[in-house]
Amino acid sequence: MKHIVLTGGGTAGHVTPNIALIPRLRELGYKISYIGSYDGIEKKLIEELGISYYGISSGKLRRYFDPKNFTDPFKVLKGFSEAKRLMKRLKPDIVFSKGGFVSVPVVLAAKMCGIPAIIHESDMSPGLANKLCIPAATKVCCNFPEAAEHLPASKAVLTGTPIRQELLHGSRENALHFTGLSSDKPVIMIIGGSLGAVAVNEAVRSILPELLKTFQVVHLCGKGKLDPTLNNLNGYVQYEYIKQELPDLFALADLVISRAGANAICEISALKKPNLLIPLSARASRGDQILNARSFEKQGFSLVMEEEEITNEKLLHAIQDLYRNRESYIHAMENGQHTDSIERIISLIQDCQK
Repeated sequence: MKHIVLTGGGTAGHVTPNIALIPRLRELGYKISYIGSYDGIEKKLIEELGISYYGISSGKLRRYFDPKNFTDPFKVLKGFSEAKRLMKRLKPDIVFSKGGFVSVPVVLAAKMCGIPAIIHESDMSPGLANKLCIPAATKVCCNFPEAAEHLPASKAVLTGTPIRQELLHGSRENALHFTGLSSDKPVIMIIGGSLGAVAVNEAVRSILPELLKTFQVVHLCGKGKLDPTLNNLNGYVQYEYIKQELPDLFALADLVISRAGANAICEISALKKPNLLIPLSARASRGDQILNARSFEKQGFSLVMEEEEITNEKLLHAIQDLYRNRESYIHAMENGQHTDSIERIISLIQDCQK
């Protein structure tokens, strides 16, 4: 039986593509183990699937000054030592990494133990964790054609991002029952995201009186970001986080407003949902979401509004414009160059073991 170690964590975006691969790996008879941080979001998500989970020490490497910069390198070294011991104990045939800082010691340990490692980069340009992993990687999967320019030609493979297949099979009727919304008005789904959700939440809530004249709103606003004063507002429902019902909510949505994390926008595109992207600003990130959003805008998949330019009037106008021209966005997404990412990556995993 072939044995694969999956790794990645820190945010859901570094876990969900791994989760998307698991059913196919199981079909092919792989033994699957997962290495993540001691208590990261990945631990709960993976253990719920019945996968053997191993936690290691994890530290963040920052480009800016922070007192933790003096202690986190020791956490990374400890993580490397733990990962190396796990490699020797588990003896996997291959490692697949979705990124995040917990993956760095795992990929480096795999290289030291002679185990091939494939890493996946979702964004237009590699983040710091993947930059550290590239020299030790056998292959680097990328999501955008433009990303290949930043990668070694001998390692870069355009695969796209694996999409959780259950998202494609939601029920609009189930979502109407779950939310209590009516079927006679279009629905906007707002995905606040885990990072920087406050700005998107506040922008949407500030125009709710006008928005609800035409639309209904399903608002996924993030942990601790519910507004109790809006609980009984007709046509508006809010949730901190949705898991099981998410495919149904996507099926219900006529429009989606989201941050521009690579995994999120690839799921929106795969579902052919007209969307308004509000990327995380360059002040709060390395600017990767802005690049992601502009790439999708260029392909005709998305309408983009940067956080700094949002006003109530502009946001309302953008939403109305998106709905009015929704068919053109759907058409562009239907005709986009989508690859079967799961099969491309599975094929790469199998090839790298030969």
